[in-house]
Amino acid sequence: MSGLDGVEHKTLKVNGINMHVAEIPASGSGRDQIILFIHGFPELWYTWRHQMTALSSLGYRTIAPDLRGYGDTDAPEKVEEYTYLNVVGDLVALIDAVAGGDEAVFLVGHDWGALIAWQLCMYRPEKVKALVNMSVAFSPRNQDRVPMPTFRRVFGDDYYICRFQKVEEYTYLNVVGDLVALIDAVAGGDEAVFLVGHDWGALIAWQLCMYRPEKVKALVNMSVAFSPRNQDRVPMPTFRRVFGDDYYICRFQRNRSRVQRVGNREGVERVLHVQNGWPALPPQRQTFKRPENAASATKQWLTQEDLEYYVSKYEKKGFTGAINYYRNIDRNWELTAPSTGAKIGVPVKFIVGDQDLTYNSPGIKEYIHGGGFKRDVQLLDETVVLNGVGHFLHEENPDVINQHIHSFFQKFI
Repeated sequence: MSGLDGVEHKTLKVNGINMHVAEIPASGSGRDQIILFIHGFPELWYTWRHQMTALSSLGYRTIAPDLRGYGDTDAPEKVEEYTYLNVVGDLVALIDAVAGGDEAVFLVGHDWGALIAWQLCMYRPEKVKALVNMSVAFSPRNQDRVPMPTFRRVFGDDYYICRFQKVEEYTYLNVVGDLVALIDAVAGGDEAVFLVGHDWGALIAWQLCMYRPEKVKALVNMSVAFSPRNQDRVPMPTFRRVFGDDYYICRFQRNRSRVQRVGNREGVERVLHVQNGWPALPPQRQTFKRPENAASATKQWLTQEDLEYYVSKYEKKGFTGAINYYRNIDRNWELTAPSTGAKIGVPVKFIVGDQDLTYNSPGIKEYIHGGGFKRDVQLLDETVVLNGVGHFLHEENPDVINQHIHSFFQKFI
């Protein structure tokens, strides 16, 4: 598993977090050319094992981190610490640490790693010699289209990206708002009610009485006493310090998406064992056009040993950090307003499987093949569409992908 021949593991301090990095030094002598691999969801550095082994044997120094929130890299608690700017900041610091402040690297990305790679190339093009990006094409910022409302309108609320957003809809303010509306509905706008609460109901009752006391004649509360807010004490770090990470409230912070409700093992297996690129978590509204030649058999590129490695890491950390990338989609749109109209100015080869969900999304083929992609990625060298290959193309067909990476990067050496 992680004991692949020649892989060195280290932890580097970058951008305020501890980042786990896997590396295979280049074979042979001479000045090493660094390839930095950026993984996607729900992957880890391990997804690049085939590329690292093959390309290091060709003289490249291959490096693959676990992104923030994944694997053995730190997972910040705040959702808003998983924006493009945070992760690009991590990678800039990583490049400086492994290559030196004035050196650039070759870059390879997939899935969320591809999204991050586009951003890195846009904001810090001097850090990247050339890019091989896979599965997710560049998407120029549309200043008139907020992403999440667009996803909901096109794909429906059951689309997996939409379901991942729901963590922030259960605050005190949300629930007190529900109860105020309920009281108005059952008692009339000017009437108050008697109130009885218990456990979380008691916590909510205290908040209701504090924010809207005119709605409550009297309160009987049970089990949970009122706890005044302490401006110097953040609750979760206090719980962890006093009770430990195994305290049930601490464990509950690992937000449970549909991936997690089936358990970490089955969740990982469902997402990674995608049938030719088609989602394990499909929307109820089938907006995607499945290719006519799509096979029904699950790809057999993921061995039991591979699965055990992924499961061991997600059992340890859960999916929260990984899903937080999705929860910042609208925040990324807000933060990247200065990039509106910006182009990608580094040399690029783009590779996608014809069975990949991303390639069969509405409008994508027209954008890639109709001139829009070349307009926005000005040094686009080639777009490669692999027949019969799905989303995890670098694992499904590693020999072909390795050759594409090597042949492209050789142009810049």
